[in-house]
Amino acid sequence: MMIVNLEEIEQYRTKLADDPVALHALDMIEDCEGDLEDAAIALALHSGQEPNESNRWLEGLSKRWRAFLCQAGIKDSLMSGSIANAVKLLAAETDIPAVLATPVILFAIKTGVEDFCKPLQGKI
Repeated sequence: MMIVNLEEIEQYRTKLADDPVALHALDMIEDCEGDLEDAAIALALHSGQEPNESNRWLEGLSKRWRAFLCQAGIKDSLMSGSIANAVKLLAAETDIPAVLATPVILFAIKTGVEDFCKPLQGKI
């Protein structure tokens, strides 16, 4: 279980203040007591997705977007803590539902960007 604490949620709210969809995702994360997995599943259901499992679903979703997130510019944004740009790009340049971009980005950050991107290093 990956938890985003209240202090982190508030920091992300500040960074994502100009993105109402991301703020909605953060509200859901807070409503789920910081449980990123539960919030992602709830957001997915609200956006018409049908998560096929409740255990590690967010991890699987995040892995689908790993190649996109680990591109030089986006990876640099994630590593520097500039998540607003990464959320915006993931939502705009892929077909992921916009409301799920925030939990995917937070999953990558909480996992550790280097660790999250490591499986691609041998393949690039």
